[in-house]
Amino acid sequence: MEAIFLEYAWVLVVLIVLEGLLAADNAVVMAVMVKHLPKAQQQKALLYGLVGAFVFRFAALFLITTLVNFWQIQAIGAAYLLFMSIKHIYDSRKASQNSEEIQEPKKQSGFWMTVVKVELADIAFAVDSILAAVAIAVTLPHIGDFDIGGINAGQFAVLFLGGIIGVIMMRFAARWFVKVLDKFPSLETAAFLIVGWVGVKLAVLTLAHEKLGVIPHEFPHSTLWKAIFWIVLIAIALGGYLIGVKNQKKQEQ
Repeated sequence: MEAIFLEYAWVLVVLIVLEGLLAADNAVVMAVMVKHLPKAQQQKALLYGLVGAFVFRFAALFLITTLVNFWQIQAIGAAYLLFMSIKHIYDSRKASQNSEEIQEPKKQSGFWMTVVKVELADIAFAVDSILAAVAIAVTLPHIGDFDIGGINAGQFAVLFLGGIIGVIMMRFAARWFVKVLDKFPSLETAAFLIVGWVGVKLAVLTLAHEKLGVIPHEFPHSTLWKAIFWIVLIAIALGGYLIGVKNQKKQEQ
């Protein structure tokens, strides 16, 4: 029994680390989504998003065997993130080219629409992270002789706990990113590039779905793709940070 407990504890640690890594890029998306709101509403939007994410993660664990059949969920998430990234970069370039003209402020989403967008992004991210977590948790020995949502009760408990901790980590990270974007406004373009890159990540996962088979099913979970994804993401973040700091110093001079 002690050996099983240690094995469960180790897998839980692995799942928390995995959720933490996935939370990093997801948190940038959340921060960008709520940045246009007043500061008080930013925290409320993230809080309501947190509550919704708890509910959806719990429900998704019961429905994971059904959700995996719907590649459209991640396809919609990928399309939305790519659209949001491309639109922001296009609007920014257009504004810089017409900087001498008086620019009308862009119409932004209201509070509740922003909350809805955060929830929809949570759904796309949850399917991704839960699939990765399930692949790890199913290697654990069964505890008891009953299942929950098609998964052994012991494995389900580890998945649920790891997922909830991951959601909390994502929300704290999102709050930190909002503060960073407020301090370094020039980082916003880099943040939207990361949003687009996360959209590419969801697109790759969609194209590898068993019902589409455009690319090999194993590719999104391969070491090669993971290395490519994180190298590009870190390069965007570092490049954006260095440019942001440089621009900040110019403004202070």
